[in-house]
Amino acid sequence: MTDHPDYRGLVLGTEQQASTPLSFSAWVAPEGYLQLDDVVHVRTALPDGKVVETYGLVDELRATQEGVRLTSDVALATDGVLPTQASVSAHVSVTRVEPEVFVPPQPGQPVYLATGEQRDKALFFDRMRDGEEDFRFPVGLDRSDRPVYGNLEFLDGARGAHVNISGVSGVATKTTYATFLLYGLFESQALGPRRSTSKALIFNVKGEDLLFLDKANARLTDEQRGRWDALGLPAGPFGSVSFFAPCRPGDQPLPQTSSRQEGVTGFYWTLHEFCLNGYVRYLFADADRDSGQIGDLVEVVANRLQRAAKDTPFQDPEGNVQVEDVVCSTLEDLVTQVERNLVGDDEDDEGHGRWMASAYRAAAPGTVRAFLRRLEAGARLVQPFIRGAGFARPDDHRIQFGRQVTVVDLHRLHDRAQRFVVGVLLSRVMQEHESAAGAERLSPFFVVVDELNKYAPREGRSPIKETLLDIAERGRSLGVILIGAQQTASEVEQRIVANSSYRIVGRLDTAEASRDQYRFLTPSARARAVLLKPGSMIVSQPEIPVPLLVEFPFPSWATRRSEVVTAPPGSEGDPLLRFDDPDEGYDL
Repeated sequence: MTDHPDYRGLVLGTEQQASTPLSFSAWVAPEGYLQLDDVVHVRTALPDGKVVETYGLVDELRATQEGVRLTSDVALATDGVLPTQASVSAHVSVTRVEPEVFVPPQPGQPVYLATGEQRDKALFFDRMRDGEEDFRFPVGLDRSDRPVYGNLEFLDGARGAHVNISGVSGVATKTTYATFLLYGLFESQALGPRRSTSKALIFNVKGEDLLFLDKANARLTDEQRGRWDALGLPAGPFGSVSFFAPCRPGDQPLPQTSSRQEGVTGFYWTLHEFCLNGYVRYLFADADRDSGQIGDLVEVVANRLQRAAKDTPFQDPEGNVQVEDVVCSTLEDLVTQVERNLVGDDEDDEGHGRWMASAYRAAAPGTVRAFLRRLEAGARLVQPFIRGAGFARPDDHRIQFGRQVTVVDLHRLHDRAQRFVVGVLLSRVMQEHESAAGAERLSPFFVVVDELNKYAPREGRSPIKETLLDIAERGRSLGVILIGAQQTASEVEQRIVANSSYRIVGRLDTAEASRDQYRFLTPSARARAVLLKPGSMIVSQPEIPVPLLVEFPFPSWATRRSEVVTAPPGSEGDPLLRFDDPDEGYDL
């Protein structure tokens, strides 16, 4: 027994450490050791000859000194005055019992480290296959650099969907882990034949650290390459990426980026698109837009502009729109026309414009003025990428999802402008997948939304929040998968978090870790969450009854400009790759 290479100790049966079918403690043999997160198994023989395999995860370790009673006895024991013996015990949370005969492991039974097939059974990896189909995708490495997998069926909508990631900003590396998940999905075999048709949309809201996903990372060491090999993934950049950023103010459709412009498309929408699709709603996308009567006014104006776009008696190639016999070629023209039709041409404060008189008599003049102030303020923020006459060819500057990964950079935009772009694109994704509904097992479309608490706060209503709720509750059936991240899950709409099959935490604030939103963590996992370092995450998924601590390798794609592999001297490489400042860029 003790000669077995995986032998680690014996099951305890003391009054304080009694064995139960769901947890037990083990004495750790001096010739071996156990550490947190080790997977172990115990074999129990029943009177009828049946053998029960109990698998579990070490979640607590205690070292004691037997034979001492007083605190100061430790000094006497160290000096050899008192006869004592050091002892280590491990607490094990049961993860699986095969067959499902729930009996407690008997005291004195040997405890073995689970390796190979035993480890796969303990963590349900064996159930993540169906014949030749393999539903496993990598979620990280354990403390021994062995791969840890997730079940794709709980992510792609077959049995569940969505990911929620929480953690302290700048320490939890939430964005890095989200891109790691995408890379693992696209580079592993989990998606099978859908791999080439699966896509992702990422909103970049912090620096320009996601504008180099298609470039190899010069800081990747051989050790880190070995960790990628352990996951069965190639160490390299994303193979198919398109980048978009809002157009700058001015007459040229240049993207609002600084560290990279080559390969980045400046995007904008035409006035006609703005009116036809009701995008004015997303200028009021803050959570209190439905307070009072402003929300009703938003709907009145949106419907009127939509009707005007449909009734425009010509198809203007420049995207202009005709509103009540007036051709608007700029967003400023459109706002002026909206004001004229809400309050009329008089100078008084009584709102009695054409739209108000025929469609909405009850709004108070103060409400109308408040609506117009917010409309004008929002229009100023989005004006650079809502264009009309003579700007550029719209088709060349429209966000397309043609590549496997689409990155939309928003970090330079004001908060309200960010909400506008996120709301417009999320609604478009849902509309496109609704029109394609009916196809068998749609290829997943992953949407990565950081700062989820800003777009779907726990309190209030807004168009973006309603769209995100729709994705969380109905996106699974349409193939739209939300990967949401935020510092504090307690500030996010509860239904969105509850619909996430995968709940992941990085480093947490102590007060946040104590909130009810993290009750899926065991007490020891909560305690460890406040100590996690960058590169470590705690992953909870439906099939595995305890959360698992995982580590993920250093990104093999560049996360800032200085990490991009430089072109050899004298070569004609991409000019983007030639930089001399090793400190410039952003940490994730």
